[in-house]
Amino acid sequence: MAEVFVEIPWHVNPFRGDRFEELWRPSAEAVLDYGATYWAFLRAQEGRLDFLQHAIFPTKLDFERYWYSEQIAQARTDVASLYQVPLLPAFYEIVGSGVGLTMPPALG
Repeated sequence: MAEVFVEIPWHVNPFRGDRFEELWRPSAEAVLDYGATYWAFLRAQEGRLDFLQHAIFPTKLDFERYWYSEQIAQARTDVASLYQVPLLPAFYEIVGSGVGLTMPPALG
C-alpha cells in the first residue's frame, strides 16, 4: 500500500494567529509519534491567518490513530475557539516527490 500525504487547512479567526501557532505547533509535530515520516506546519505570509498542516503516513489508518487519539482530540478542543470549522483533512497518493540540493557557490 502506498504512503498517504495528508493536508489539513486551518483558517484561523482574526487576531488569533500567533496564539494558534503557539498552541498547535507541538500537536502538528506529534504526527511523528504516530508513525508519520514527514511533517510541516505552514503559515501564510499574507494575512497570517491561514495555516497548512502536512504529514506523510504509511496508511490513512495511521493518520486516524493520530487524529482521534486522546492527546490530539484534547489539543483540538484547546484551540477550538481559535479556528473556523469545519476541518476537512484531504488525503493524497504520492505519485512523485524529490528534494533539491543546494550547492555552495564556487570559491574564487
